[in-house]
Amino acid sequence: MKKSIFILDDTEDIREVITEILTAENYDVKGFATVSDFRKGILYAQPDLIILDVMLPDGNGIDVCDELKDDRSTQHIPVLIMSANNAYSSAKKMCETEDFINKPFDIDDLIEKVNDQLL
Repeated sequence: MKKSIFILDDTEDIREVITEILTAENYDVKGFATVSDFRKGILYAQPDLIILDVMLPDGNGIDVCDELKDDRSTQHIPVLIMSANNAYSSAKKMCETEDFINKPFDIDDLIEKVNDQLL
């Protein structure tokens, strides 16, 4: 069975590119543009990995990460934080994220970080 990944990023192009890359790696990927949509989605299915952008129109990826890690039903799910702002590379200290992805990202680096969590 394919491992599933949820992506929360408000930029459609980024969601589409990441979805294409990870689908080609045999992952089942679902993208969300808003925190609100993400919260609805995670009520119905729990992914094996979550990739969160920091800056979102209706919230903050670090806050979402904190919520996920504080909730017993989701705290086991690995989280990768993604941002164009290098200041957030210390996100690991802000929430219990497993890793950080810089934007723009290197495709091989993205795949490696995802595989490190899921394989």
